[in-house]
Amino acid sequence: MKILIIGDGKLGYSLAENLSKENNDVTIIDKDTEALKKAEESLDVMCIRGNGVSVKTLLEAGVDRADLLIAAMASDELNMVCCLAGKKLGAARTVARIRDHEYASELSLLKERVGLDMVINPEQAVADEIARIFRYPSAVDVENFSRGKVDMVGIRVTPNTPVVGLKLRDLPKKAAGSILICAVVRNDEVIIPNGDFKIEDGDVVYVIGKPSNVYGLYKYMGQDTHKAKNVMMVGGGRIAYYLTNLFNGMGIKVKIIENDRARCQELSELLPDTLIIHGDGTEDELLKSENISEMDGFISITGRDEDNLISALLAKQYGVDTVVTKVTRMNYYPIMKTLQLDHVVSPKLITANIILRYIRSLKNARGSRIEALHRIIGGQAEIVEFIANDSSNYLDKPLKTINFARGSLIAAIVRNNTIIIPHGEDVIKKDDRVIVATKNRNIFDLKQLVSIGG
Repeated sequence: MKILIIGDGKLGYSLAENLSKENNDVTIIDKDTEALKKAEESLDVMCIRGNGVSVKTLLEAGVDRADLLIAAMASDELNMVCCLAGKKLGAARTVARIRDHEYASELSLLKERVGLDMVINPEQAVADEIARIFRYPSAVDVENFSRGKVDMVGIRVTPNTPVVGLKLRDLPKKAAGSILICAVVRNDEVIIPNGDFKIEDGDVVYVIGKPSNVYGLYKYMGQDTHKAKNVMMVGGGRIAYYLTNLFNGMGIKVKIIENDRARCQELSELLPDTLIIHGDGTEDELLKSENISEMDGFISITGRDEDNLISALLAKQYGVDTVVTKVTRMNYYPIMKTLQLDHVVSPKLITANIILRYIRSLKNARGSRIEALHRIIGGQAEIVEFIANDSSNYLDKPLKTINFARGSLIAAIVRNNTIIIPHGEDVIKKDDRVIVATKNRNIFDLKQLVSIGG
């Protein structure tokens, strides 16, 4: 696909990096010469220096032949204008980053009037991700599929976990009868396991199934099921605003520490029932005075990765059960693993996953539509949800007769409101939601992973 990205900031660069790896023809437009130089030297993309709202610049970049235009500049308003201009000049589809909460209630109208095919709000997406984490406080990773009907949870195995040393086929039926362990991370490598796979201490096992069944195994494995009641956040940006509203609906009380006095005043008006504290969240004395040791959760979401790391480490030191840290620079990930921080979220990665899912669905307009996409360990493996349609050559055939690509398996089938953990005699029917775990990349149709046997 021919894709134009307007804006070479952190999000634009991350999107260009991921999309170029999937064999798309990517062009970046930005005013910043230095940013473009970095992209041109590091990525397989074309770079054009200019104003992304300028008709001349857009035509020079080939907007009239573009399959997709992504506006990712700092200004919501400029992004909307850019998409409107792009659509008028011939771009097939447009995506805009819109972050301001004041536009949230008007998105449907904006999409219709501006001609937006998709709106992406990275801060809202991160808030949604963090809220999911607090449903399973000690989990390594949490995602849901099929509109919330299916949960996937990454659980770290410790020496005291009752499944250590067991093969997957030998897991107790009462604990694992209606779930599937669809992937395992061992020594930073993703494994798509079979029944003979033996679980070891230090593994991270990815469990998928009906939420109540996943929760049952989560509890059986000795994971923390204590519901958070009090959470402290350091950083009062957009993520804090969106997340506080989500937590209010979950019955979680929030305390926000923000270093900017003007922003504190603004948050006090936006969130009148939330305690807003003006101060530096990396200061030990402040955290102690605000009773950090009594918190069930701690979330560091400032604009500086270094501050987030420091405050998260302090929270761990004071024994907070669930600590979530936001990072922007991917080179900090190895450090965080060494420091054994519980949960790390990246706005760039979360946003890239959403955009990639959308683009793959466009590539496969006639095949099995992609509904959800979740990446594990920097994209080593993916959990992808497809909807099977009439063009699928594997419909109504027993799964045991289908040859799946190496490193792939069918993790779950959702038919109407029924969740099926598949076995050899099960079949895929039209309109089923099929959830697949695979180490194969750039998959946009389930047909890429299967062939029919005798």
